[in-house]
Formats: sequence, structure tokens, C-alpha cells
Amino acid sequence: MAALLAPVIARLTPGTSDPTCLEARGTADLAAGAGAGARRRLATRIVAPVPLPAFDNSQMDGFAVRAADAGSDVAVTDPIPAGTVPEPLVPGTAAPIMTGARIPDGADAVFPVERTEPGTFPAALALATVAVPADLTAGSFVRTVGSDVPFGGVLADAGALVTPALLGAFAAAGVDRVDVVRRPRVLVVSTGSELVGVDADGAGIGDANGIALSAALAEVGVESRTVVVPDDPDAFVDAVTAAVGDWADLVLTTGGISAGAYEVVRQALEPLGLAVTPVAMQPGGPQALGTVAFGDRQVPVVAFPGNPVSALVSFEVFLRPVLAPLAGLPADRPSQVLPAAEAATSPAGKHQVRRGRVEDGRVHLVGGPGSHLLVHHAAATHLVHVPVGTAVVEPGDPLTVWSL
Repeated sequence: MAALLAPVIARLTPGTSDPTCLEARGTADLAAGAGAGARRRLATRIVAPVPLPAFDNSQMDGFAVRAADAGSDVAVTDPIPAGTVPEPLVPGTAAPIMTGARIPDGADAVFPVERTEPGTFPAALALATVAVPADLTAGSFVRTVGSDVPFGGVLADAGALVTPALLGAFAAAGVDRVDVVRRPRVLVVSTGSELVGVDADGAGIGDANGIALSAALAEVGVESRTVVVPDDPDAFVDAVTAAVGDWADLVLTTGGISAGAYEVVRQALEPLGLAVTPVAMQPGGPQALGTVAFGDRQVPVVAFPGNPVSALVSFEVFLRPVLAPLAGLPADRPSQVLPAAEAATSPAGKHQVRRGRVEDGRVHLVGGPGSHLLVHHAAATHLVHVPVGTAVVEPGDPLTVWSL
């Protein structure tokens, strides 16, 4: 899987020179939500156009003074609120100053208002004089210019995730536009002439795979579009080619790769280079992958089984680990080894992936192994792995579980 998607990953890696993989984004847009830019990766290094802080400012509500006046009583002058440019401080005076306000020329220290009587503003504004603490030293409670980052310093390197803190740093420095690497784009193709909507009196069903896989892809920062195609090889190729266009980086299909008479993905794409490679896993045995020409483009194709639990388990096992790092997420789900709460059976020649919940430090299976049990899958919090060669699981046997 990693080898198949290596060209896609290379194009969507920070530092790419491919202009189709770059997007200029306003930082306000990036802050607007997941659709606009949550967890995007920077395409280029961003340097500070101003130092941060941009000027010496007060760390506390207090009094700006000269450290040379420590131990002396000094006269109180006009207050300095944040957002104003103060007059220079006259020696032998103290200026009430608020947190974040600019330190006046001539001052080199601040002492907190709590060290005065009455000990708080605005009452302390009425003081005619204050005693400068004898232990005050130069630089006390002063945030110096550039102490976070100097002018021209690196705010973030290429490849950094755009996090809330980084967006805040951009705003503080006046950076309002950055280049980000665009998200991977996956065309999700659900196959089956039965996908016409729920029809309890007929034979129609809803497209569970399209919406479920689109949501799974969104969790790892991937854009997706969905298309439903019938069990007709020619119609399949035409529909997918049109949907791929110049947009899709990857085609992800569900259904149509097993041993039935209407395996549309296999019939349409195997002659074009798709390799059907079943794996010893339950659910999710039928698998296929390859690079296929759609129009004038060679596009990677990953084909999962059509049963919805099989498709979701296949995504977790095979595709999510490759895509997640592009969004700055760990390739692997959090995992642990815990004792089974109950007995279970598994086909000895297959790696079985059951659904479960962890309670009281033990693994409780949710539902049976059937690949159609989507509601049971939705109730699970973990994937439970029963390794090849294990035919029977006894209570207390250790099982590896992945947290969903």
C-alpha cells in the first residue's frame, strides 16, 4: 500500500515544487474550521516580520520604575494602559502600568500592584507615592522585545502543522497569509446496482460505504467525493473516469472484487492493471490494488470489499496508516494488550478483527464476526485482533486492541 501511494505522498509532502499541490490560505480562513484548514501542513518556512513581543511590555499589573530607585519612595505619575505609547519615565517616579502595556523609556523594571497598599487597581491609582521594593532588580516583570522570537526568526518550518497555537503566533506577528500543502483527494466509489436507497419491499439498500469511508477519510485530513455506479463494467469505467478528472489522487472502491458473477471492479479494472490480492483476514479478505489509466491520468486504485464492516476494517488496517501521517497524525491507532472477557472462536488460518469494548480492564466483544453487522461496529470502541493460528480464545487470553 505504501509503495502504491508513494508518488501521491511525495507530491503532498511539504517542500513539493508541484504548484497543483499548494494552496495560499488566509490565516483567518485556516482558523475557521476543519473545512478551511484545521491541521494543514505548511508548504514553506514562515519567518517573523516583526519581533515578538514587538516591544518591551509589562508582565504584571503594577508600577513601571527604575531599578535604581529600589528602596525609595517615588511619586506616582499618569497610568499606562495597554495600547498606548507612554511618555518617558522621569527619574524618581513610578507609572501605574497594566499587563501588556509598553514599558516607557527610562523604566527598566515593574513591581506588582499587590506590593502596595491597597494592593489592587483602580484604588492604587489614587496613591500620591509608592515605595519601590528594595529587592527589585532591572528586568523584573518585563517581557523584552523579541524574547519569544526575534525579527526574521522562524515562526514555523515547512511541514509544521497549523495548530491553534501557531495560528495565534501568526496573528500576533501580523502574518495573514501562508502557503499550505493541499489535502489528499480521494474518490470513493460505491459499486452495486442495489444502491438505490432503502426499499424494504424491494431489493434496494442505502450506500453505507460511501458516507462511512468519507467520514473516515475526513478524520485523517483527506478530502473526498463519492460516486455510486451500477454493476456494469462499461458504465463503471465511464463514471469513474469522469469523476476522477484532474481532481482525484486516489480511487477507493468498495465491492465488486470477490468471486461473484457481477464483480464490476474486477471485470472493469483487472484488464487495466488492477491486481486482485486476497488476504487472510476476516473480515476484509477480498482486496485489490494497482495503478489504472483513467483518461490520460495514471491513478492509484485501492479496492475494498463491499460489506460495510469489511470496508471500514480494511481502511483501518491498510489505508489509514498511510494517510494519517500526512495530517500529522500517528500512523498507528493507540493499542494495548488486554485479557479477553469471554470465549470466542476464530478461523485458525486467518487474522480475525472483531469489534469490542474495553470495560474493567478486559475486552468485551460486541456482536459477532459478521461483516454486515454495522450497528454493532458503531457500538464498538476498539478493534480486537485475533492472530492467525488462534482457533479458540479463552477468557483471560491476551488480545491486542486498537482504540477507535
